[in-house]
Amino acid sequence: MREEGIDLAGVRPQFLSTELALQASLLVTMGCGDACPYVPGLKKLDWPLQDPKGQPIESVRKIRDEIRERVVALATGKIGSERVLRTGRLSFV
Repeated sequence: MREEGIDLAGVRPQFLSTELALQASLLVTMGCGDACPYVPGLKKLDWPLQDPKGQPIESVRKIRDEIRERVVALATGKIGSERVLRTGRLSFV
């Protein structure tokens, strides 16, 4: 991510609790499929992506770039929820 000018040094994964998920209008998960948390009334997208942990840097870059493409498509309305885009509330955990 540093290659893209994004500093993640102080960022740590968070446990996705129901309370945290309820603060969002859209839940985007990455590759958890049926094991993803269920939050009633919350729109959810599961992006089937590989876990970058332990992957060679070339693979990590491909995963990063795919995430970027998906986020841009979501933010520009090419995919996703009209409700989320109207309110401008995107939450990524």
